[in-house]
Amino acid sequence: MRCVQRVITARDVLIGPAGQHVRGGAVLIEDDTIRAVGPRAEVERAAEPGAVRSDHPRHTLLPGLINCHVHLAFNAGPQVVADVQQAGDEELLLGMAGRAQRLLAAGVTTVRDLGDRGGLLFRLREAVECGDPAGPRILASGPPLTPPRGHCWFLGGEVDGPAAIRERVRRNAELGADVIKVMASGGEITPESVSMRARQFTAEDLALVVQEARAAGLPVAAHAHGTDSIADAVAAGVDTVEHCTWMSADGNGYDIREDVGRSMVERGIRACFGWPVRWREFLAALGPLAGDAEGRFRWMRDAGLPLLIGTDAGVSPRSGFDEFAGALELYAEFGFPPEEVLEMVTTGNATGIGLGDRTGRLAAGYAADLLVVEGDPRTDLTALRTPSLVLARGRPVA
Repeated sequence: MRCVQRVITARDVLIGPAGQHVRGGAVLIEDDTIRAVGPRAEVERAAEPGAVRSDHPRHTLLPGLINCHVHLAFNAGPQVVADVQQAGDEELLLGMAGRAQRLLAAGVTTVRDLGDRGGLLFRLREAVECGDPAGPRILASGPPLTPPRGHCWFLGGEVDGPAAIRERVRRNAELGADVIKVMASGGEITPESVSMRARQFTAEDLALVVQEARAAGLPVAAHAHGTDSIADAVAAGVDTVEHCTWMSADGNGYDIREDVGRSMVERGIRACFGWPVRWREFLAALGPLAGDAEGRFRWMRDAGLPLLIGTDAGVSPRSGFDEFAGALELYAEFGFPPEEVLEMVTTGNATGIGLGDRTGRLAAGYAADLLVVEGDPRTDLTALRTPSLVLARGRPVA
């Protein structure tokens, strides 16, 4: 079968890492793979005469965005738990597909889903990989490990004791998990579980999760709001700490532990934020604690913790699927330069979830996951809000 070539030109081509760009550049795509990136004339010489051409003289071309923490099983409605419990498999799967398409239309070409019901997402991932429906690249955890009636127990990952922990990790691996998710602390949407500040598993339990995941060749993502849970997860050797909120055990604000932060830096354990798209509402709800949030972000960045960006999409009306670019503006609000944010949400996120050799940058041999936006997001992140063109695996989707 003859390969389909596509040449996309733009005023600026952002390679991925901050500071790397081509003025008056172009990208040559062959089927689902990038074949060349560079100055326009050079790339066009490498293209076949019949290549499809797309010119964007007032635009920026950059790698597709990556959201490292989503829940496609949740609908971002006012009663997400009831909705996911009441939906039949086919209804839930159809909703998940629609939400994946909404993320893709917003410029998100890769997602890491950290908890769906019963492993339905593995079916959606297979369908997307076959091209129907269209959707972003999906990394999936399947049902997250949680104690009986623990946080998100209704997704099917309840475990009680070492044997059950081993079995659940092995089962998720057999289903096709890309990552093992464990709920190290409680969570807000499951009020019957322990509080967000409290441990759900012992340090020994978390070490067992990591041991079993490593035996299956899989990384571990630990949901942890409380500082004690964060410390236990880091000691166990997880790969990412989701949320990483540093809540004190006594309920009095936050408890940043520099020794735990240093260990994360030394061991390359990443902190994955899950702040919502409508973060301004969230900050307003925090009231006087909003300043503490900014301080924690700045401390983690200045301490050198590897950081990932996610939105916990689906868990509440604040965490929708259509405005991922808006979520990035939080980081600019907290003092991160826009170009640094762009690197975090492309190259950095890809590397942090094990896809740094496949996506997250524009380079020969990489997947043709990219978007085109009017203006220059290096100076104004709002340019990302309305993509002019999105490609996933070389297929235009918007």
